[in-house]
Amino acid sequence: MRILACVIALVASVGLGPFAAAGADIPLITHAGRPYVPLDRVAAALRARPDWTSASARARLVLGRQRVVVTRNRALVEVNGTTLRLSAPAVVTPGGWLVPEEFLSKVVPRIAPRARLVAARAAAPPRPTIVAVAATREAAVTDLRVRSYPSFTRVVIEADAPFTYRIERVRDGVLVRFEGLVLRSPHVEQVHDGQVGELRLETAGGSTTATVTLEGDVADVREITLVDPFRLVLDFARPAEREGRPEAAPLRQIVLDAGHGGHDAGAIGPTGLLEKDLVLDITFRVARLCEQRLGIKASLSRTGDYFVPLADRTSFANRQRADLFVSIHANAQRDLSAAGVETYFLSSEATDIAARQVAAKENSVVELESPVARQKLDVLKTILWDLAQSDFLAESSNLAEIIQDSMTQALHIPNRGVKQAGFYVLGGAAMPAVLIEIGFVTNPKEERRLRDGRYRDEIARAIFAGIAEYKKRYDQRMRASIGRPEAR
Repeated sequence: MRILACVIALVASVGLGPFAAAGADIPLITHAGRPYVPLDRVAAALRARPDWTSASARARLVLGRQRVVVTRNRALVEVNGTTLRLSAPAVVTPGGWLVPEEFLSKVVPRIAPRARLVAARAAAPPRPTIVAVAATREAAVTDLRVRSYPSFTRVVIEADAPFTYRIERVRDGVLVRFEGLVLRSPHVEQVHDGQVGELRLETAGGSTTATVTLEGDVADVREITLVDPFRLVLDFARPAEREGRPEAAPLRQIVLDAGHGGHDAGAIGPTGLLEKDLVLDITFRVARLCEQRLGIKASLSRTGDYFVPLADRTSFANRQRADLFVSIHANAQRDLSAAGVETYFLSSEATDIAARQVAAKENSVVELESPVARQKLDVLKTILWDLAQSDFLAESSNLAEIIQDSMTQALHIPNRGVKQAGFYVLGGAAMPAVLIEIGFVTNPKEERRLRDGRYRDEIARAIFAGIAEYKKRYDQRMRASIGRPEAR
């Protein structure tokens, strides 16, 4: 009996024998205009162990040693650790989990090679509850976000409830047709980042559509749906670049970001000093030093008193293919005696309560971008889908430490330390990125110093010295990595 049990277990592990039906008809169900099959019927036909409920975020199907993981509202399926992409996302209806029909031809043969499962449309569904159902209410678009990265552009359409969609390639781009999605007003965004030219979200013929005009050589369009909140993420990617900047090239370009601007004044001092004016002046001074003394290109995310949305700041840096992104701000606090400088790099978890408060203050600018859409936005969730910084956290931490040391030593002011927090403006940067709080405009004593042009020069020189030291160390590492002797 023990030997027989072992044989049965071995047969099951390779998808043969009594645990994998030789053939079975699986009911075909139309959902949102696409062919689906019920996942529980697939499991029953394979005699596999189902592990999910209608409330689960993931459904796991276990057949001996074989494992399949399906994620709600995603088109990606994990089969024994390998990820496969299906043509449509798995969905959960009142009748249970549904997977695209191609699950039978793409996934099943990998776990049960001898099984022959065929989707068949019955005259009446075996279980009347598993049918295509209309949503309990139509979803409404709550936000539209665009991020430009060096090799792809990300478009996110967010709604207050699930919706369905169909993607079509058209002559000059991509057309997305939505079902069950209401658009309160049309939106047109000019992107022109070399990958996406224009994005149009509008209502046509009673239904919502998104038209994306492509630029350059976009080879791939990737899509994924996420929940909490429900959103469709579209990535428009160009082919892998065969030529370009060498991996070990020296640091050549920096983007300096003056916080706030336009109708967003930022912090305001006791005698009326505006953060937006202060940081723009200092940013110009740092840019001049970088170009004159380091010979690197310094680009500014804003060059005047106008408003720039947070996402556009790092998108600008990505389009410039910058090596560093440095955002310059001034602090504020109810405690008027608060003083000193602090430097941040990105994390979804704040170092402490004070760091969380600073991030909340800077992130509140999002409310000025689209008050209705952003009223209930959880900014940290937004950062997580936008996070390009995961590849640069170590370098961002290094840059923050060097700049913080330079400023505290040169300015002889309290060192409030290097901290981590969820700054939305840093989230999309595809390079090392930091945010500097140069002082407290709400402190009367610091405000007086910050009004002084000579002190502003000292601040600019301190920031520049930190950037110069980081560049020196970075360039030395790059030379060492390709075996060239380090320059003195």
